[in-house]
Amino acid sequence: MPSSVPVKPLKPWFQTLDDVGPVLNWATFFGNNQPVELDIGSGRGLFLFNASIRNPGTNFVGLEIDFGEGRRAATRLMKRDLANARVIGGDANRALTEVIEPGTVAAAHVYFPDPWWKTRHHKRRIFNPAFLEMLQRVLVPNGYVHHWTDVADYFEMVQSLMDPHPGFVRLPPPEERDAENDMDYQTSFERKKRQLGFPIYRALWQKRT
Repeated sequence: MPSSVPVKPLKPWFQTLDDVGPVLNWATFFGNNQPVELDIGSGRGLFLFNASIRNPGTNFVGLEIDFGEGRRAATRLMKRDLANARVIGGDANRALTEVIEPGTVAAAHVYFPDPWWKTRHHKRRIFNPAFLEMLQRVLVPNGYVHHWTDVADYFEMVQSLMDPHPGFVRLPPPEERDAENDMDYQTSFERKKRQLGFPIYRALWQKRT
């Protein structure tokens, strides 16, 4: 027999760009004026989950094009009833150019993006000159861009775009630390790669005023 217990809907933990657009006002979206940080390509949501618990005074939003993964992450947030973490399903490029208001994001986190290995697919990589302009558009003055990857040539490519850009200045990255348990990683992908012994490349940039 089907359960008589009502199923709690995923909203507000998961919504699409069409649900929250055409323009996103963070104070209305979260019901407060806390700073907002984006997790671009949030996947299964381990970063959103941990970061929102550790930083209750900051709101975290995952942008995820795969609705299945986005709902999975949102379910994790819903189970803890986390008021400062949400997932928005849709294309991050659209979110950064059309839906998110300029100068309203305190930090952007881009962890382990798809490297699109084949040369003919490199144009699909999230980091490109247009993406940097999108980041510069949505970040507040002195806002941060965090990037981690296990792919050395991808990391070099990102550095070659970010380091000379006049809108950003590079800062020292966070040092690697030992995880205390299986949940104590930045993302589930970092956990997988570090447990296999792969190096993780980390970088941090700040938007110039």
